[in-house]
Amino acid sequence: MEAIARAWNTAVRTALPGPWRPRRVVGEALLALMMGGFAALMELLSNTGQAVLVGVGVAVAWVLRKGLPATVLVVVAAAAGWAVGSIPMLVCAGWTAGARIRRVWSLVGTFVVGWALFTMTGVLKEGASFSPKLLLPLSFGAFLVVAVLPALYGRYRAQRRALLDALRERNEQLLRERVMVVHQARLRERHRIAQDMHDSLGHQLALISVHSGALEVDRTLTDRQREAVGVLRQAAVAAMRELREVVGVLHDESTAVPATAPAAGGVPTAGSAAAGAGAGAPARGGVDGIEGLVDSSRAAGAGIDLTVEGERRPLAAAVDHAAYRIVQEALTNAHKHAPGAPIGVALRYEPDALVVEVTNARAPELVGARVGVGAAVSGGQGLTGLRERARLVGGMVHAGPTPEQGFRLAAVLPYEGEEQDAAADGAEAWMLDGLPPVEEPERKRRSPAMGCALGVVAIAVTVLGLAVWGVVAFVKGTNDATVQQPMYDQIRVGTAESEVLQTLPRGNDFITDTYKGTGPEIPEGAHCRWFALNGAPGAGWNEEHVARFCFRDGALVEKQEYVISG
Repeated sequence: MEAIARAWNTAVRTALPGPWRPRRVVGEALLALMMGGFAALMELLSNTGQAVLVGVGVAVAWVLRKGLPATVLVVVAAAAGWAVGSIPMLVCAGWTAGARIRRVWSLVGTFVVGWALFTMTGVLKEGASFSPKLLLPLSFGAFLVVAVLPALYGRYRAQRRALLDALRERNEQLLRERVMVVHQARLRERHRIAQDMHDSLGHQLALISVHSGALEVDRTLTDRQREAVGVLRQAAVAAMRELREVVGVLHDESTAVPATAPAAGGVPTAGSAAAGAGAGAPARGGVDGIEGLVDSSRAAGAGIDLTVEGERRPLAAAVDHAAYRIVQEALTNAHKHAPGAPIGVALRYEPDALVVEVTNARAPELVGARVGVGAAVSGGQGLTGLRERARLVGGMVHAGPTPEQGFRLAAVLPYEGEEQDAAADGAEAWMLDGLPPVEEPERKRRSPAMGCALGVVAIAVTVLGLAVWGVVAFVKGTNDATVQQPMYDQIRVGTAESEVLQTLPRGNDFITDTYKGTGPEIPEGAHCRWFALNGAPGAGWNEEHVARFCFRDGALVEKQEYVISG
């Protein structure tokens, strides 16, 4: 029973798709009654005696048309060939089928079956009155106009509505993405600020700590002065620790953002901002400022050697700035982790890249013991930021201990900074558009109106061709069903039937069916043929001259000329 109940519920949901709100139920019921009543009225006017059956069937078909569009179309098409009251419902069924049957070939198959049943029932009803050669094209043209044309328009409306909905959803998605990208750009700006704070303020605080540490062991100072210097050193260390915490927070908030994602609406990305000030802004510091960094460290008492090898070449602004920051961070780390150790800074201009190398030896134990410096403050962001700077300009950074228990940091930076230029170009394109770029589809989609327009043109050409064919057929049929007055006068009673038939036109039952049973009584045992008589005088505007030829035993036994009212 449960399986039967589930099957029944599924069938009901399929045949009557919801949601069925009270207002919709009332509207569907009123429209069903209206369509059923109109169909019954048309049947009453046709005197077929099946008005109630057709009205009820049309009302049921109206209710089921959305859930079962293919079935309703086929059934209504079969009924429309027999009952004229079903034709308005056939228009609605065609509209619904075109809008709701998604697959093209399923739709085509449904209409082919519908036309076949429409023609079959029409032949069964009118086959005795119309020639099949005439009935087939008439049913085809009528089905095209009554069912296929509404289906094409319904399909066009449905596809246009679906396209507008898709465009609306796409626009909302792009707006959401734009808000997200702007938020990412803000996080990226925080990352850039954190990196600059780390590189510049951290370096200066490290120098203050080194200076104060050197003064603290100076024997020329009094105990009170040495205590004041110790307080200064502790303040520098505390400031450095707080700076590391702030930088760590800013980094944590922006680590989830990919470094290469562009921003929309003219908001520059943090990756490009962190790598350099841009093509139009000079780099802060640069290679020319490295000598100043070395001099500052020497003034703090550190032993530093600066060597430059190779022919100096011009650098991109981002590369120049990255080289300066790399040396600055390396000196800061050396002062923190190996105070008093000798430091070597080398710049080598290779054929394809600039190599920046900073090395330091192991820190003297004596210095650390006398100063009393504990574990160095480290936020773990310095080397990460350097690697990111180098990556954005197409370079790389390597850092690690040396066999002599020292430390070495080396960076390879291309002169042109190819990847950074490409990233800047991409960011500029985003700023011009103001919205994220949309990937082009593999093939251009056609407008939903194109297919429907082609279908309408095809139907119009077909109907026009059928109309021309009908006119030609009617003219030819009229000629075949008409006898001229001289020909009628020439034919004599008693002439052989075969000879008379060779003289007469072929005839056309479609035109002369209305003549049968009219005129004088037919001779006993004879069979007759009727023709319209052309050229006979005396007929009024609503009268027709008829010529009748009756044959018996292979000969013409009678010919009659008479007038009937049109």
